Amino acid sequence: MKTRNNRLIISPTDVEQTSLGIPNISAEIFCDTEESGNWSAKMIYSSLAVLTSFLVSQAAAHGGVTSYVIGGTTYQGWQPYNTSPTGQTSIERPYSSYNPILSVTDSTFSCNDNGQASGAQLSATVAAGTAITAKWSQWTHAQGPVMVYMAKCSGSCTSNNSNNLQWFKIAETGLISGNLPNGVWGTGQVMQTLSYTATIPAALAAGEYLIRHELLALHQANTPQFYPECAQLIVTGGGGKTPSGSYLVKFPGAYSMSDPGVNINIYTAEAANTTTYKVPGPPVWNGQ
Repeated sequence: MKTRNNRLIISPTDVEQTSLGIPNISAEIFCDTEESGNWSAKMIYSSLAVLTSFLVSQAAAHGGVTSYVIGGTTYQGWQPYNTSPTGQTSIERPYSSYNPILSVTDSTFSCNDNGQASGAQLSATVAAGTAITAKWSQWTHAQGPVMVYMAKCSGSCTSNNSNNLQWFKIAETGLISGNLPNGVWGTGQVMQTLSYTATIPAALAAGEYLIRHELLALHQANTPQFYPECAQLIVTGGGGKTPSGSYLVKFPGAYSMSDPGVNINIYTAEAANTTTYKVPGPPVWNGQ
């Protein structure tokens, strides 16, 4: 924070931009004073508070996975608004923002990125049968399903483009109870706990995999919002099994915008009397 030409210059670091996960925005606040260095603490911190509130509101509408808990160890996720010149190291694949993907044919649909690993990509080693908890720092949409997928890589996952892999679903939570507009949903539980836990099938063959957590927000009629993020895993142990046939899908390609669980208006009279919902995608593979 500094002054220039009777203006207070506030940079993102002055409002802890990195820890808040907010865009790289600066501001200048004019002060009509002859001595530009003579700022009162009240004015400075009032200005900071206003700017901080604005910046936080810009990022708070949506969300993305920010960390993982695997076997009792917490792994820092990718920070999409961190523009540190030293770069980032994470098990999570890079993604650019908390904004939704609005089309199932979008080229970023697999992992909310261009399909590539980061320049300093990490992987977490985990035994088959272990629970993995994804965590969000914020989530505000109560209606919609949660889905978790995995995809086996050819060799090192770091050299694999996520768009070329075959994915299988290991967990899903759709409409748990109640009706479509007012019931309890998987994303509603994420909104309450900011976390979702899924277990790697104990029978899964050892190897390198991507894991993909996807939230589908249905709060806007016939305008689904998709929020996928991926991380790299090295699975050990297991029973040597892999899914095949109808369990395998590609992203993009697994969904259609006309699917009943995708193209949906949860606010109609019919929806108010509907207590079932078909989660998009293939059936869950449990290792059988």
